[in-house]
Amino acid sequence: MQKKRLLLGQPLLDITLKRLCQEIIENIEGETVLLGLQPRGTYLADRLNRFLKSDFSIDLPLGYLDATFHRDDYNRGGNILKPNSNTIDFIIEDKKVILIDDVIASGRMVRAGIDAMQDFGRPAKVELLCLINRKYERDLPIQPDYVGKGVNTLDSQKVLVEWKEQGFEEDNIWIID
Repeated sequence: MQKKRLLLGQPLLDITLKRLCQEIIENIEGETVLLGLQPRGTYLADRLNRFLKSDFSIDLPLGYLDATFHRDDYNRGGNILKPNSNTIDFIIEDKKVILIDDVIASGRMVRAGIDAMQDFGRPAKVELLCLINRKYERDLPIQPDYVGKGVNTLDSQKVLVEWKEQGFEEDNIWIID
């Protein structure tokens, strides 16, 4: 039987998201855009974008990036991966891109996202924002620039992020043993 432990819930989650927005604002350089990494990073990107607009009157271009065909496990193990759509209606060439994902563990999905982003141009700078940083899980030397919360987890544990937008009753982040 799996055991769920609450890592972040309301109102602490909103406080964490607003702090991340403040960090983004402190570090805006030139033209800055937000890219939510499909599929789960888009929920976080939407929420951050909403807070930036409503609480700070900052309107940054927001897009969604799919990295399915850039993953290193795309053709492994007989798994058929279903791609999401890219929604990027702006140019990323020579802009600062903040790549957004909900959880970073091995770094492989972020690497795939960076590869996929190159199909849309060469940004001046890329920064990584993640809500949960699973420390000590990295396979690649990739570290986030913006972190909501860092956690020490075992390989056997999972981090589950639930958003209202996904149909959950409330926003929660769990560690599952």
